[in-house]
Amino acid sequence: MKVAIMQPYFLPYIGYFQLIRAADVFVVYDNIKFTKRGWINRNRYLLNGRDELFSLPLEKASDALDVRDRCLAPVFDRIKFLNRFSEAYRAAPYFNDVMPLLRRIVGFGDFNLFNFIHASLREICGHLSIGTPLIVSSALDVNHDLKGQDRVLAICRHLGADTYINASGGRDLYSKEIFNAEGMELKFLRSHPCEYPQFHLPFVPSLSILDVMMFNSLTSISDDFLFRCELV
Repeated sequence: MKVAIMQPYFLPYIGYFQLIRAADVFVVYDNIKFTKRGWINRNRYLLNGRDELFSLPLEKASDALDVRDRCLAPVFDRIKFLNRFSEAYRAAPYFNDVMPLLRRIVGFGDFNLFNFIHASLREICGHLSIGTPLIVSSALDVNHDLKGQDRVLAICRHLGADTYINASGGRDLYSKEIFNAEGMELKFLRSHPCEYPQFHLPFVPSLSILDVMMFNSLTSISDDFLFRCELV
């Protein structure tokens, strides 16, 4: 069984969903420290031919808290948030297909940050017909005081994994020899370029999955873009 484990990211780039699709089980960390200025609560979209940041506003809290202990700010204006995307993408070919999905995601009523992001990942996976189960890390009976590779190994052992898949950016964090000693194979997912027309302007890569969905049919994404990767 192939297992992948990642932090929760809000509307991440397509590589995140390639990783989910490549795994038999995908574990989403909820009991992991929130990374300030990371990509957990923010990403990039296309605005007037350039990349622009968007983010979920958070309540002020200690930097030591886990993701599951952070909350959206009460001032989060969901209508204003949706209007930003509506203005940016209203002329995109699949705008009318994607906006109902985005409204469901943004309209999710829970202000807990992890629950909000987890629900968004489930919505997008459903939209893209990705059937990989999404498991919350704290629900697993493992030693959650472990860190880094040791924690990953404990989760993989618990789930009966024979293969652990990580994004290619994590090559320096893990040892193939240690995984092999545990009877597991360590693989990295290498994504290939997914380039597509964006309003007849120069292509801006690595934007939120929303950008991919706004400009490409579900068939193109599910049968092509999600497979533009390989395990190495």
